[in-house]
Amino acid sequence: MDPIRIDINDYEYAGGGSNGDSYYHRSQSDIMLKLYLPGKIQQPLDEIQTARKVFEAGIVTPEPGDYVVTDDGRYGIRFRRIPGKKSYARAVGEDPARVEVYASEFAAMCRQLHSTKVDTALFESVKDRYCRMLADNPFFTTAEKDKLVRFILDTPDTETALHGDLHFGNAIFSGENRYFIDLGDFSYGHPLFDLGMVYSTGRINDEAYTREAFHMKMETASKFWEAFAAAYFGTDTPLKEIEEEIRPYAGLKTIMVERDTRRPMPEFRAALNKII
Repeated sequence: MDPIRIDINDYEYAGGGSNGDSYYHRSQSDIMLKLYLPGKIQQPLDEIQTARKVFEAGIVTPEPGDYVVTDDGRYGIRFRRIPGKKSYARAVGEDPARVEVYASEFAAMCRQLHSTKVDTALFESVKDRYCRMLADNPFFTTAEKDKLVRFILDTPDTETALHGDLHFGNAIFSGENRYFIDLGDFSYGHPLFDLGMVYSTGRINDEAYTREAFHMKMETASKFWEAFAAAYFGTDTPLKEIEEEIRPYAGLKTIMVERDTRRPMPEFRAALNKII
């Protein structure tokens, strides 16, 4: 897929994230641009291809448009803009008193996603994705990789949708409409792989990162996780039991983060203690 060359002067900066920046078109109000960081070429290409398949599969997400490149060599994607949108992370940060309401709404979105069957011929298995990323990871020993692969493969198989990088910054709402965004790691498999990501936002991430990435204190993120768990799983199972099952899957985030940062992330490794 060849990128379309665009002039960044036609766009107005809207905000930044861990992978890049967002822009709005100055004269076409229905266009939003997501530009990846300099040097990131394969990730936006993978995301646009996956996002188109996800949209066509009926998953509620902003309609993807073109694969683009700027004059300064940054690659990105144009999407149909959602007017008045706000992420659940931003909403909680601005109004922490409504954390339980927002957590319940996000949990309902996730339950619906995780009950949606997908065409497995179109998408990658989450097990294959993690095993592939792990094989390329230089920060685990061979023995550690063998244990992690066994853990991944021993997880029950399902053919239901997974976001791949599921947290409250990757879901937005506008009025009564709700959407998932940033679907470059979309796959299929057991929901535990996704839920580990949600858990990490409330229990593993540090204070500085949480304030920068999610616009809130870690204390508020922890309250969100607790309310999310109650809404997603119900209140019959104690939170401690839920967390014990999910914690190793949060640790698997190490593999994804190290793929993106190309450096070891010991802060996530503690969640893998029972595996490696």
